[in-house]
Amino acid sequence: MTVPLRIAVLLSGSGTSLENLCEQIDLHHVPGQVCVVIASNPNAFGLDRARRRDIPAVTISRKDHSDVGRFNDAIHAVLDEHEIDLVLLLGFLSPFETRGRFDGHTLNVHPALIPAFCGKGFYGHRVHEAVLEAGVKITGATVHFVDEEYDHGPIILQEAVDVRDDDTPETLAKRVQAAERRLVPEALRLFAESKLTIDGRRVRIKS
Repeated sequence: MTVPLRIAVLLSGSGTSLENLCEQIDLHHVPGQVCVVIASNPNAFGLDRARRRDIPAVTISRKDHSDVGRFNDAIHAVLDEHEIDLVLLLGFLSPFETRGRFDGHTLNVHPALIPAFCGKGFYGHRVHEAVLEAGVKITGATVHFVDEEYDHGPIILQEAVDVRDDDTPETLAKRVQAAERRLVPEALRLFAESKLTIDGRRVRIKS
């Protein structure tokens, strides 16, 4: 049985992944709707993308809160207002606390194959720069459940991306982002269809 999802998107940047998600929802590839967008950066262009689609857009700046706990208090207050089923982190650069309410109901996308090139400080182009510096031949994208550690929760889906000899962080990022845009809608569809089961550190996907 497919349950339409009430989705909250948390972001800090341009919102290209948000735009892709909304397009996939419009095409009925993702069963649900984005009910609110929360940005930790008041200048995030993702807020403008949300407003253009008449999606409530809220800024909760990490700098305006004395600690992570109060920052998350403000986020959860907004989530409660919108009766959210699933929280989706799309380039959110601040810690989100699931607080029991959203355990197993929070997904993150990371621009590498976790557990490689992940954790605190690994975000955006920093990830691709580290990949190129390490000289690895394969990187990729990961969608995973969120737990109390950065980029640590059980992995749902991954897609490998070849690293080319002439890659720059920019060219590599484009191909990784293309993988992310395939993985996120698929992960949401599987979640909505109740096909994901967390079994310790593994996610079982029902056929």
